[in-house]
Amino acid sequence: MERRIDDWLALSFVDGLGSVTYCNLIRKFGNPGSIFKASFHDLEAVEGIRPHVIEGIKAFNRADRVERELERMREHHVSLVAFVDENYPAQLLHIYDPPPFLYVKGELQQGDRLAIAVVGSRFASHYGKVTAEKISQDLALEGITIVSGMARGIDSSAHKAALAAGGRTIAVLGCGIDVNYPAENTRLKEEIASHGAVISEFPLSTPPASSHFPMRNRIISGLSLGVVVVEASHRSGSLITARLALEQGRDVFAVPGSIDSLRSRGTHRLIKDGAKLVEDARDILTELLPQMKDRSQSVAAHQERKELVNEEARSILDVLEQGQVQIDRIITQTGLPSSQVSSTLLDLEFKGIIRQLPGKVFVKKQEH
Repeated sequence: MERRIDDWLALSFVDGLGSVTYCNLIRKFGNPGSIFKASFHDLEAVEGIRPHVIEGIKAFNRADRVERELERMREHHVSLVAFVDENYPAQLLHIYDPPPFLYVKGELQQGDRLAIAVVGSRFASHYGKVTAEKISQDLALEGITIVSGMARGIDSSAHKAALAAGGRTIAVLGCGIDVNYPAENTRLKEEIASHGAVISEFPLSTPPASSHFPMRNRIISGLSLGVVVVEASHRSGSLITARLALEQGRDVFAVPGSIDSLRSRGTHRLIKDGAKLVEDARDILTELLPQMKDRSQSVAAHQERKELVNEEARSILDVLEQGQVQIDRIITQTGLPSSQVSSTLLDLEFKGIIRQLPGKVFVKKQEH
């Protein structure tokens, strides 16, 4: 990305700074470099920021840690995709607390907006693995990207089936991308990176920890149109993913199992609570078909987004009716302060109404 990656990393290393406040800072100041230069007073105006975080920003002195992180990224061929970048997953932008950026090994593509998560027990039965493989394979053959957490059991079966079908798959980790966890999936991780992407919000070398996996799960569901749970006990982490999916407005699907199986207690509870019972991929595709007709590109969706913009944003959009416009010209023609133009452009980009081209050139996204 055409930004100062070191500044994005540096801001993430400020103690106590969470995803929501990080994104609020970027929307206000435009980029991390400007945040570090901002006054204490200006930083206080950011929604949700706490005094100790402001102090951490003003006193930040961890250049050595940033340099080590950049070196590890180069060593492991890991890139950084920020929430203002065009290839940041569009679905993920609409959750409450999207990661400000993702570490990515492999490649994220626009087609990944048509993604479905397949998750389940780490201690899966033969039935569970075969069912997860069949569903994932059939979805992949329809051009659906399969998202999962690369754990043992159902997750691994889902990833492998998508790869076997020649499809795309995304693994979301609860540790640093360079950490091989679980160890037996080291080769699978490389295959996923070659035919999709391995992603994480955690810095490199971060070990797996129990607190990381609920955070990881919100990304799994956030990337997806729906979540399919295949085998889950009554205390399975997959139920957390399902709950997060519901909170994010995603569909939840559950595969039934034997009434005697402890591994299916969680999925049966989901079905009792209203999850859609799934027997094969067709059940999922039929339910999601309306969403798969490129809803984000429809005139109705674009009109809905336009209603969310303010007067400054409308004046900028009027200038962009001319086509591709450089930021200096936008400032001149709107008469708005440069800081206001920068923050408004970022907000419009965040909402998916415009996109940025090289050289600080902006253009409206095409309507269909």
